[in-house]
Amino acid sequence: MKTAEILVMLPFDEEHKRRLAEAAPGCKIIYSKDPADGFDAEIIVGQFPPERLHEAKNLRLLQLSFAGADRYVAPGVLPEHVTLACATGAYGLAISEYMVAVTLALSKKLHLYRDNMHSRRWASLGKVSSIYGSVVLTVGLGDIGGSYAKLMKAFGVYNIGVRRTRTEKPDYVDELVTTERLDEVLPRADFVALALPGGPATAGIISRERIALMKPTAFLINVGRGTAVDTEALCDALESGRLAGAALDVTNPEPLPADHRLWRCENVLITPHVAGHYHHPATFGKIVDICIENIVNYLSGKPLRNVVDPSTGYASVR
Repeated sequence: MKTAEILVMLPFDEEHKRRLAEAAPGCKIIYSKDPADGFDAEIIVGQFPPERLHEAKNLRLLQLSFAGADRYVAPGVLPEHVTLACATGAYGLAISEYMVAVTLALSKKLHLYRDNMHSRRWASLGKVSSIYGSVVLTVGLGDIGGSYAKLMKAFGVYNIGVRRTRTEKPDYVDELVTTERLDEVLPRADFVALALPGGPATAGIISRERIALMKPTAFLINVGRGTAVDTEALCDALESGRLAGAALDVTNPEPLPADHRLWRCENVLITPHVAGHYHHPATFGKIVDICIENIVNYLSGKPLRNVVDPSTGYASVR
């Protein structure tokens, strides 16, 4: 096994540091949030500023702590000699549970009753919808989308999964289609859940035309990237009642400006990109596992996990 200088920008505790030291003997390991401390590093772990990558002359492996890599795959950002890997596989549990929570909240109008509570208004908001027997369309069936579809199956839904390439249908999905058939399946869905990476391949995938294809009683959930949705078209649909509601952990723009019209849509539930991050205790542990595994693989000359294709923003999962 070779040795290398490693910059770790993540908040490793003493146990994490012990594990990494044992996994990478002889390596110089620096724990710092200062990008300047990584200019000589061969391996960097964490969200190194994309605009400063050109200063890290010795960098060969950039291991991100997030699943999304869109900031790094933009043209001209990532040097050709640098391999980019992400933390796909760490966020499925946390984000899928968030998606289930907002699915229930939207269908039972819990966010609207919360608004009533603040105004001390004791009043019925009328009919609610049921998850049981509903059609759930999950666009992006990776770790996060797949975990959500598995959980929703237990509620008795009909699961339709959308992937960009044709693969074998998982058991938890009733129907699997490729992105080319999205227009065909959108009108059937009661819940449309987006779990997509950022990048040119997914930008604007939920366009004004596709929002118009959705049922007026349907709900949109987005936990991937805000750029996947035409925000103005979504606002128009929510304000006009053309769409029943939405739950958004990501927006475009982000952060969402205080005067943006989306805040004023009463039938939307917005959270500030917090479904993932490190808020769930298990998430950071999985991130550390992935990072240490890839460091060992790199030093040993073995294939890496979650290598990101710069042309698509997608990771190759093994």
